[in-house]
Amino acid sequence: MDLNKVAIYRKEHFNAAHRLHNANWSDEKNAEIFGLCNNKNFHGHNYELIVKVTGVLDANTGYVIDTKVLSTMIKEEVLNRFDHKNLNLDTVYFKELNPTAENIAKVIYQLLRNKLDENLELKIFLYETERNYVEYPA
Repeated sequence: MDLNKVAIYRKEHFNAAHRLHNANWSDEKNAEIFGLCNNKNFHGHNYELIVKVTGVLDANTGYVIDTKVLSTMIKEEVLNRFDHKNLNLDTVYFKELNPTAENIAKVIYQLLRNKLDENLELKIFLYETERNYVEYPA
């Protein structure tokens, strides 16, 4: 345990539709594997996103990261791209990538990782439902 590090968490919310589908499979296999999530007319979720940033406190500010900066980063990099969107149709990220919760979390991680100081650690928790969530990296 590193007693010099502190973790800060930011919780956000976004709504998005998606369809789980593998274009290389038959309709029957997609239905078998993805069930209702393969609905050709899509379906939606009220996603809860928790972003964890860990690092050493800045001696001048006492912050790991300014929460206003983190909030703005999440809004610009994630919410503006995904909120009230059809992930399959309205985003470039899931044109070829199946928008599972796992893949969405990985994409969010990469979007934020590219904007964060390299000395800060990042972890994404994405709740697709109250009972189902993913953590990346695990």
